[in-house]
Amino acid sequence: MPKVGVYVCHCGKNIAGKVDVQRVAAEMKKHPQVTVSRHYFFMCSSFGQELIKRDIKAGKVDRVVVAACSPKLHEPLFRGVVEEAGLNFGYYEQANIRELVSWSTEDPEEATRKAIAYTWAAVERVLEAEPVESEEFRVNREALIIGGGVAGIAAALDLAEKGIRVHIIERSPTIGGKMALLDRVFPTGDCSLCILTPMMAEAEHNPNITIHTMCEVTEVSGSVGDFRVRVKKRARYVDQDKCVACGICAESCPVEVLNEWYARLGKRKAAYIPFPQSVPRAYVIDRENCLFFRDGSCRKCEEVCPAKAIDLSESDGEFELRVGAIIVATGADEYDASNLKNYGYGKIADVITHFGFESLINVNGPTGGHLRRPSDGKVPESILFVQCAGSRDVNNNPYCSNVCCMITLKHAEIIRMEYPETKVYVAYIDMRTPKKGFEEMYARVREEGVVFIRGKPGEIRREGDKLVTEIYDEVLGEKLRLEVDMVVLAAGLSPSEGTLSISRTLNIPMDLYGFLQELHPKLKPVQTSRPGIFICGTAQGPKDIPDSVTQAKAAASEAARLLMIGKVLVTGEKAKVNSELCTGCGACVEECPFSAIVLEEGKAKVLPLACMGCGICQGACPTGAIERRLYDHGQILNQIDGLLEVVT
Repeated sequence: MPKVGVYVCHCGKNIAGKVDVQRVAAEMKKHPQVTVSRHYFFMCSSFGQELIKRDIKAGKVDRVVVAACSPKLHEPLFRGVVEEAGLNFGYYEQANIRELVSWSTEDPEEATRKAIAYTWAAVERVLEAEPVESEEFRVNREALIIGGGVAGIAAALDLAEKGIRVHIIERSPTIGGKMALLDRVFPTGDCSLCILTPMMAEAEHNPNITIHTMCEVTEVSGSVGDFRVRVKKRARYVDQDKCVACGICAESCPVEVLNEWYARLGKRKAAYIPFPQSVPRAYVIDRENCLFFRDGSCRKCEEVCPAKAIDLSESDGEFELRVGAIIVATGADEYDASNLKNYGYGKIADVITHFGFESLINVNGPTGGHLRRPSDGKVPESILFVQCAGSRDVNNNPYCSNVCCMITLKHAEIIRMEYPETKVYVAYIDMRTPKKGFEEMYARVREEGVVFIRGKPGEIRREGDKLVTEIYDEVLGEKLRLEVDMVVLAAGLSPSEGTLSISRTLNIPMDLYGFLQELHPKLKPVQTSRPGIFICGTAQGPKDIPDSVTQAKAAASEAARLLMIGKVLVTGEKAKVNSELCTGCGACVEECPFSAIVLEEGKAKVLPLACMGCGICQGACPTGAIERRLYDHGQILNQIDGLLEVVT
């Protein structure tokens, strides 16, 4: 007969503050197959773990139930504990009496009764448990990084230094991401490209790193240790090995379009290079705007190229990679400020965003780094910065974008240093400056004469050559009328198009706002629900450059740990097929989001490396031929019966 040990955790006051844990432990002793029932302040502590190990080794228990927090937090820990004591982890069950009981139930008596019922049901479930076997598989010791911004580059360099072969997939013609378009970084005021371009060059020349620009991941199959990745490569129409970036093709190109690399404030040719420090340092032909692709009327770039690097007959391609781990670093985009109708962005030329301002002060930008009004090219005599433009707003982005306050302080300080006659106003809700050197910068900017107004502007309109708005100043307690030459909106960060797309391709979840969801916000901030796939940078949420790089290095460390071991242990809590019941209908194959089931000889077969144990196939099977180990019918029905037994 099975002998069940029950261990009830106080979790400090998290559980014991609402639940009578001693009573729960006492009630469990009444179960005929519970041989040990204990309670302890912190079961996850070393002493709490030792209690379980001692009882198993002494032969007192051969099944274990821990009534504690969510299995999402500590189930792997306790599984390891029972295995160290010589018991298969299939004989372990966890009852969640913190999130599902203590934290969600007001009345202590009701909470205690619920905790008893949940724990009793867990005992009934573990009585139907079976041992779960594990398998080892070899790992492909290559890594894929999706996104070539500063986070992706940092992760690639860390992995390459460890001798791991890395592929960077970048949608645009160059790596560098948003950081490559910044003039300076806060709070030190360092040149952004002076920091970034050495990293870009190092990645380009590192023998362990292959950079694939103008590429996009279209399909990912397989699983941890052996992902099969399909990549679509768009034609560049320029041989990057032959191109010497002389610019003759651009000079001869008759087409000019708005330059999306610099916030559409300047123009570029259909033959162009994103910025002089691009990697690879090669031109690209804009297929959407090139006259050759429109009507076949022009081939000037191809004709004049002295290196014969241009081939307008090039076509798109596709290739496959096999890697053991994937890091997603797809970044974020600036929030679309045209949604803020009262501010006039997109209609009033002199209303721009942070990235627009960066373009105006960037030496590679449309004005050669000189601050000029877009409407008339004059130096603005006054500028208003509008904080939280669409952020912390339930109608737009309800979250704080983390970096906007500091970007505004950076811009304000640049103006005061280089254009001391220009007046600077900042309209804000709260200034958030929590990190090293941030508050000092805020104080310094205030001392430099920047005027801070606590309030949000109303409608921004043009009157003559001025932009006019009214702001209620909460500090002064009165409404102010401001007339300025230019308005800069701190529009914040939103999930990039690439982030939204890759979430679907990889089958990894997004959070409420569309950023990629980490497995645990505190303990596993770079892991995802899919083993072997990691996230970093602003793909995971708004953050500044140092935090993006730190997270990238953490993701690289996790990926390296997996790859350098050389093998992956696949536990057996996967789907299993009863071949006697399987009719080979293929419903499970169609529904599986991870391509983990195939038909062989008219029967379904589960690929253990690919199976994520999600249970979708179990619900799709019309004959009940598929079950998930640890979630089979016997266990679940026993758990329900146990719950009803206590409740009724």
